[in-house]
Amino acid sequence: MASLPNGAAATGSSGAPAVDKEVDFANYFCTYAYLYHQKEMLCDRVRMDAYHSAVFRNAPHFRGKVVLDVGTGSGILAIWSAQAGARKVYAVEATDMAEHARELARANGVADIVEVIQGTVEDVVLPEKVDVIISEWMGYFLLRESMFDSVICARDRWLKPDGVMYPSHARMWLAPIRTGLGDKKMEDFDIAMDDWNLFVEDTQAYYGVNMNALTKAYRSENEKYYLKSSIWNNLHPNQVIGQAAVIKEIDCLTATVDDIREVRAQVMLPISLDEARLAALAGWFDVHFRGSKQNPAVEEVELNTAPNERGGTHWGQQVFLLKPPLKVTRGDSVKVSFSMVRSKENHRLMDMEFTYELHEFSGKQHPAITTKMYLE
Repeated sequence: MASLPNGAAATGSSGAPAVDKEVDFANYFCTYAYLYHQKEMLCDRVRMDAYHSAVFRNAPHFRGKVVLDVGTGSGILAIWSAQAGARKVYAVEATDMAEHARELARANGVADIVEVIQGTVEDVVLPEKVDVIISEWMGYFLLRESMFDSVICARDRWLKPDGVMYPSHARMWLAPIRTGLGDKKMEDFDIAMDDWNLFVEDTQAYYGVNMNALTKAYRSENEKYYLKSSIWNNLHPNQVIGQAAVIKEIDCLTATVDDIREVRAQVMLPISLDEARLAALAGWFDVHFRGSKQNPAVEEVELNTAPNERGGTHWGQQVFLLKPPLKVTRGDSVKVSFSMVRSKENHRLMDMEFTYELHEFSGKQHPAITTKMYLE
């Protein structure tokens, strides 16, 4: 997740409230200004191999062209674009990481091609339109961090009518899984509440103040943290107990901010194991580099963050615990209604709601259960 300029999320045709840029920078961008965070992403071989292959296997999209790298971070995508033959690369970076990107461009002999611009893509002014926009904007479960907003803004401002986006398409997936994470989180929650109860007793005994009036609020905080927040995990494929389903498809060339402000879907997830405990749903994404209809890629490349035997990516998967879990068998299906909207408190975080109901192979249909979750 490269560091991206802020802005497009601040306003939209649907009239979303404005985002305070200073607060947003303090809460979000500062993380990406550190090399340790950039290194984490640069060590993700799946991520790196996909972008490297996308650029160099499709060099005709870059050779002699003008490229805009939105949220360049360390500058590696801009450097690759130059090495693939780009005539000019504008590398936009909101944070002080911009200076490191300039240094890397000089060290790799492409400083005459790569121009690093520190600022937000909503505010910078380029001297020309671009043929290619490249960006690594994807967050957890694709849309967390709302980074795609800035890419949309860059596209609408600077991409030529026949230009291409790297990546060009994206999909969000949902699947039924088995996991012991729910039991562990419940244990952690119980420990936290036991500790609070001891604290209440001690405060009463030693200081004569009854803190029990705050127990309900403390319980609510911990329920959200331990039981209602999605969990980052690198799942093994054998934890997926049924068929995954696409819940959102995005064409990066045409998508608008309103298209991604809310995601709603209803899917059926068939169970494929003879007997299993459906403890959670897992979400992940893939993106594709296929150019456009009028300017297709030489070779389509995919970056997939699905459960992987080799450990997957730094994005991992997001696990959404189901309470209560369900006993399922082969032939059963789980009907899931899903919604994900941006948090009112922080537009880069997501509030979600799942309604799930078990349809047994025998024809019996169980009552629907609704649970709220948070992607933070």
